[in-house]
Amino acid sequence: MARETDQKNRQPDDLIALLDSADRMPGASELRSLSYALLGAGPGVSVVDVGCGAGRAVAELAERGVRAVGVDPSERMIAVARDRRPEADFRIAGAYELPLADASVDGYRADKVFHELAAPERALTEARRVLRPGGRVVLLGQDWDTIVIDSADPELTRTVVHARADLTTGPRAARRYRNLLLDAGFDAVTVEVRTGVFTGPAMLPLLTGLAGAARSTGALTPEQSDSWIAEQRARAEADRLFLALPMFVASATAPR
Repeated sequence: MARETDQKNRQPDDLIALLDSADRMPGASELRSLSYALLGAGPGVSVVDVGCGAGRAVAELAERGVRAVGVDPSERMIAVARDRRPEADFRIAGAYELPLADASVDGYRADKVFHELAAPERALTEARRVLRPGGRVVLLGQDWDTIVIDSADPELTRTVVHARADLTTGPRAARRYRNLLLDAGFDAVTVEVRTGVFTGPAMLPLLTGLAGAARSTGALTPEQSDSWIAEQRARAEADRLFLALPMFVASATAPR
């Protein structure tokens, strides 16, 4: 589920397919709409979407009359975004050095980005720089240690979840959103959680990926991984799969 460290570890086209799939998940559209509302997105408003991926949010913001700029550190991502939406403004850049002038945008949005950053504080310093006084910042993302999966072997499931989390640069960045924003000097900081509950076979690729990642670290043996995946497949076939994925949404205002 944008992106700066993980892009180095995946084939770009695989990551694009993964992000496209995440954008189609139940509740994903509603989360994006919530982020736009928190930004105050509307005609004449300017927003930078950091870690924009293939550009879906930039396109949706433009449909609302927003002057949106999408930035992503991956040349391949930006190439795909430009191909899909040639009329939009996409630029190659990371979260630490945005290609924008000081106090030049009304909104800053980062969706599934901060868990990939080694220094999220630097990213928020850059957000402060490009935001106009009174501008809005919205951060969205999951806490990688907080994925709830029903299983007959809860201990092994904890191992799966935490081993996958340990492969992420900042697996607990989402729970830090509030304090990161406060430490960066933002005002009116709020955080809410929207939890997606999934019970169908569509989530099996995600579960298989979690187990595969845990196996790659040595946290699971091949036999444990195969057994855990087999249980989740059987649950899906019997309509007994259960996965809950909390998504944290933080917003704040740049000081005037």
